[in-house]
Amino acid sequence: HLEQKLSTNNELNIFHNMLFRSTLAFLALLNCGNAFTTVHHSRHSTSLMASNSNELLPMRQGSSCAIITPMHSDGKIDIPSLRKIFQYHLAAGTDNLCVLGTTGEASVMSMDERAQVLKVAVEEVKGKIPILAGTGTIRPESVKDMTLQAMDIGCDASLVVTPYYVKPPQRGLIKHFTDMADLGLPVVMYNIPGRSKVDLTPESTAICADHENIIGLKDATGELDRVEQIRSLLRDPDNFLLYSGDDSTSAEFVLRGGDGCISVTANVAAEAMHNLMMAALAKDEEAVKRINEPLLGLHKKLFVESSPIPAKWACSRIGLTKTPYCRPPLAELDPKFYSDVETALEAAGLTGFDVKVPVPANGGVFEIGVDGFNP
Repeated sequence: HLEQKLSTNNELNIFHNMLFRSTLAFLALLNCGNAFTTVHHSRHSTSLMASNSNELLPMRQGSSCAIITPMHSDGKIDIPSLRKIFQYHLAAGTDNLCVLGTTGEASVMSMDERAQVLKVAVEEVKGKIPILAGTGTIRPESVKDMTLQAMDIGCDASLVVTPYYVKPPQRGLIKHFTDMADLGLPVVMYNIPGRSKVDLTPESTAICADHENIIGLKDATGELDRVEQIRSLLRDPDNFLLYSGDDSTSAEFVLRGGDGCISVTANVAAEAMHNLMMAALAKDEEAVKRINEPLLGLHKKLFVESSPIPAKWACSRIGLTKTPYCRPPLAELDPKFYSDVETALEAAGLTGFDVKVPVPANGGVFEIGVDGFNP
């Protein structure tokens, strides 16, 4: 009878989602057979779970790559290159993967294209690396639709940005994030005032953190004092993840008590960014300086134009992808910046490209080179 009262497809989806999660909780209590597991996203959780698409892998401390979405020169998604990117991050030790964020050009993708990308992510890394799906936009109903899609496909958490341009008040932001968390998929909030023109305050962050499904924050303010401010306001600081969204300050962010980064630099320097975050988490300032020094150019030059324009050119330059194509209204990197990004790649040691990336789909091993992946 309840289903008959639900007037829209979205309401029906939400109902089915609530019913589904209630069933999961019941099975977990029974602890029977292949029962599903409730996941707590502790700052210190390192456990790996089975790759069943209905099980959630906890988000981890460390380096999360905000991956690009590779495309052919006609603008279509390059699925083979996307698979290679996921395998590259598996081999490099990337701790979490952020798929379909701003860097992934999600705002210019259809729901069908989003499904394509997320399904490839699940096929390649589910149960091995936590999959954080970007589901944020300005319209709450669209955020719900994208979050439910990510849940159905098997993602582990959602990244939800503050609604941009309209500048909601703090109470509106709190309601927005808690409404999305009510859908059942763990939420990492994303505060980026430089793009959204609205700032989620530390006080509002702490209020949202009281929701059991709001597990962390990506902070792209560049204000390092916020780490301590937010931690001091949290009821349970050990179970709330703080990620830096600013590559140039991410190491210091973690040294001050953060948990890691969601990085653009990791698209081309995945292993180095993982090592950097591990050193920062260990409070090894000497190692942090040694690892970070060669990356400073990338942190800066990957933003000489709007992201992901320089990152896609860099990925193409080292042979990780076939083209640097960006969908309109973005464009490919202006040639006047080629030497800037090239110099940053060289400073980071990304020359001679001999990184080997296993690709289980065909049993081959691919080598990154200036001419692309060669079996």
